[in-house]
Amino acid sequence: MSKDDQNNVPIDVEGNKGEQNQEVLEKYDRQSKVRDLDNRKLIFWLLIVVAAFYSIYHLWIQFNPIPALQQRSIHVAIGLALIFLIYPTYSKQNRTKVPFYDWILFGLSFYSAIYILTEYTAIVTERGGIPNTMDIIVGIMTVLLVLEAARRVTGIILPIVALVFLAYPFFSHMDFLPMRLITRDFDLGDIFGQLYLKTEGLYSTAIGASVNFIFLFILFGAFLTKSGLGQFFNDIAMALAGHRQGGPAKVAVVSSGFMGSINGAAVANVVSTGSFTIPLMKKIGYNKNFAGAVEASASVGGQVLPPIMGASAFIMAETTGINYGTIALAALIPAVLYYLAVIMQVHYRAGKRDLRGIPKADLPRVKEVMKERGHLLIPIVGLIVMLFQNMPVGRAAFWTIVLTIVVASFRKTTRMTPKDILDALVLGARQSLAVMIACAVVGIIIGVVSLTSFGTVMTSSIQSLGAGSLFLTLFFTMLASMILGMGLPSIPAYIITATMAAPALAEFGIPVLVAHMFVFYFGIFANVTPPVALAAFAGAGVSGGSPMNTGFQALKLSLAGFIIPYLFVYDPALLLIETANIATNETEFALPPVMDIILNTSTAIIGIVALSAGLEGFYKTFINPILRILLLGGAILSVVPGLLTDVIGLSVVVLILAFNFFKDKKQNTQPA
Repeated sequence: MSKDDQNNVPIDVEGNKGEQNQEVLEKYDRQSKVRDLDNRKLIFWLLIVVAAFYSIYHLWIQFNPIPALQQRSIHVAIGLALIFLIYPTYSKQNRTKVPFYDWILFGLSFYSAIYILTEYTAIVTERGGIPNTMDIIVGIMTVLLVLEAARRVTGIILPIVALVFLAYPFFSHMDFLPMRLITRDFDLGDIFGQLYLKTEGLYSTAIGASVNFIFLFILFGAFLTKSGLGQFFNDIAMALAGHRQGGPAKVAVVSSGFMGSINGAAVANVVSTGSFTIPLMKKIGYNKNFAGAVEASASVGGQVLPPIMGASAFIMAETTGINYGTIALAALIPAVLYYLAVIMQVHYRAGKRDLRGIPKADLPRVKEVMKERGHLLIPIVGLIVMLFQNMPVGRAAFWTIVLTIVVASFRKTTRMTPKDILDALVLGARQSLAVMIACAVVGIIIGVVSLTSFGTVMTSSIQSLGAGSLFLTLFFTMLASMILGMGLPSIPAYIITATMAAPALAEFGIPVLVAHMFVFYFGIFANVTPPVALAAFAGAGVSGGSPMNTGFQALKLSLAGFIIPYLFVYDPALLLIETANIATNETEFALPPVMDIILNTSTAIIGIVALSAGLEGFYKTFINPILRILLLGGAILSVVPGLLTDVIGLSVVVLILAFNFFKDKKQNTQPA
């Protein structure tokens, strides 16, 4: 298993692009810095066996469930063991060998679960969750293993955040703290009993979601990758949009959006898809900073795109108790608005620079692409049908994987051999490790928040800063969500923001679905927000552009993603839910009136198109600076809910766009 296979980074046979992209991936995505083990050695095959077993275990428990604490501890233990085999202690360490101390950590990782399995009855019945000395020792050991594994996989930021939270209960009874932060005195048994022996710490709902949903959908993505779905998305996007104005950039938006929704790994998606789309964008004339930004904004946006939303939809369903179908439907219009904004900016930039597409003769044809790989869409359709039939998410994922293997066999070019299936099992296990360890570290944070009621303090602080104003509370919640989400994968970013920031909105009567969607958006888009815009920095690494300039370009392209959450808070009809006279913890919603959906969506679309034109300063022809400012103001008024703002905003937008339309027509009819 070469490093390129491990990370699914395509190799450019014409040069060294594959190696360069791997370097970029490793620079901005810590989980890509792995050992390169010799496939002739026993350690390589041990890794294959453990990783394949890890995947099979998750498929098996869908039909043979065991108690949650046991199930989750096994999930964490095998994941930890794989991390200590795969990830070096530090970046410059020799990657061809596993040092002796990592073998010790490998064994201790398994022991963390073996202890719970052998002591489970005593923990639950005899001790009633009250830890003895050995429980505390093993608990401390497991927490340290998790923090070290997280440092290797995700970098230092997440472990430091966890350590800050972990330190809090040791000092929370001391008088030097502000009054609202002071709690009772906690001992080691309280702290590590909470973190290790209960499902409110390391083995919290975050890990529960990783076991039951996230792993299986990452595995599903690995099977789709091995069957060639990524190639299908690239080819169909090229066939549909490659010949149009600015075609390669539109191809990047479409293909990266779909792949981002399935794999949920924004940075890896930027590098893998961007290695194909970014050179094409640069070739037709797009600036290298803009090319990297397009790929970053499209890949990050995939996390909000139904039906899979990078597996976050299932976490939200588990966290809120709301049906998956309701969440996927609610996410639809906001996601379409976001991608419309990105595509229109790409379109207007191409018009401003007169950037043409790729000649049709050089592109694949839709009919040929659908004939060759179109059948690979069947598993995704099957998944949606099963989920809307209320099949348990884990079982739906299992049967979708089976369906993928069957459907891939329809054509020789996509048929999966036994080796492909084994590779997919291993690839899925490896790709799940970053999310697993992030969820485990988030479990430490959740455990401390639950033990000390720190979440209530965070909520009250946001509410105090908001001073009774919904807008200010939304603004400070946005800032908190972006700070909490910086540098994190989408799933742990959502879990943290949902735990810490979302409850602040309940006081204003905002339903839980709306609140969770709000913090979810801002936790996600922290990945394109300088100074820690990892997805944009990765795009710059592939394009050869400036990381910070690419970050600001990505922020501009993603601007709609920062406006849309405010829209659906003030106008939940955009989420296709009726929120009048319902409790904040409501889990079932009626559809709003059809005319409300049509009117609000239509004005939002017009506003988004106008916003894109204003940001680029182009519609048919260049927009002068004064009209550009007025157009941006009209665009914002158009998307703000309310009859008066809609009338004023739409009037301004229509007048300015009409002026530019006739200006362009006049210029084109004048004799040369």
